[in-house]
Amino acid sequence: MRGTLAALHLLLILPSVGCKSPEPKAELEITSLETYWVIDSAVGKTEYIAPAVRFRLHNKGAKSWGAIQATATFRRKGEESQSWGSDWRPVTPSGKSLDPGRDTLVVLKSDGRYFSTGTPESMFGHQLFKDARVEVFLRIGSSGWVKFAEADIARRVGSKTLEALPPS
Repeated sequence: MRGTLAALHLLLILPSVGCKSPEPKAELEITSLETYWVIDSAVGKTEYIAPAVRFRLHNKGAKSWGAIQATATFRRKGEESQSWGSDWRPVTPSGKSLDPGRDTLVVLKSDGRYFSTGTPESMFGHQLFKDARVEVFLRIGSSGWVKFAEADIARRVGSKTLEALPPS
């Protein structure tokens, strides 16, 4: 009887040994974080802008990771208790991994946006315009979502990184 109980106990423990979720903060890091506003497609004479965040995701661990996901929650200042849009992206394509020492570009854009018949830049001066903030969360496989970054959205249209690239 005692041997049967020991074997049963071992059978219950063994599956949990290999099922430990990875710790995203121990395996990944965000570098080159940048925030800005993107211009969405115009509808007639109406222009749209949406807040965005761009960063490099670096695998600082010793293991290749697949199934990495990123999400961002955007909030307008003064309305922090309410979401003003979000985005979710798989960071690693299906069947691919982010190898140790490698990084990849991630861009997340809110589905909340401002609109106007003026220029996109003129929206920053409108009396109803509110600045925004973003929170970035990552997870690996079945791990929980972990907050990696929080930042104000810069009052600029377009990425400084893209602006600095030579024309192609």
